[in-house]
Amino acid sequence: MISVKRRIEVKNTPTGKRLVVASAAPRPEPPPPEVKVASVARLLALAIHLEGQIRAGAVRDQTALARQMKVTQPRMTQIMNLTLLSPSIQRQVLALKDVKGKRDRVNERRLRRIAGEPCWSRQAEMWAGIGL
Repeated sequence: MISVKRRIEVKNTPTGKRLVVASAAPRPEPPPPEVKVASVARLLALAIHLEGQIRAGAVRDQTALARQMKVTQPRMTQIMNLTLLSPSIQRQVLALKDVKGKRDRVNERRLRRIAGEPCWSRQAEMWAGIGL
């Protein structure tokens, strides 16, 4: 609920009528800009969550997850492979914000390429090459 407070003045006109004159209305503060999380960050968060479900035994394997989520097994593998990123890169990806009107410098395709590298130090070099 927004409440607006104003001061008003009542003036008498030469003809004897009363006029209510509102002073300059204070403008309500604009809402804070909506911060959206980058799509790759949401996808990585999903992969981490799903991996936790498999480890906890709530879901048998990736194939069962693929069926539940109505995606193909190869697509589920692509999503789950994002968890192969080094922890430092995962933290940075999860902190990415969506910039409205601009293309993301980090997209899923680039992340999959980095996640395909088994050496975390090499992953870090590839990540640095993106130039964030």
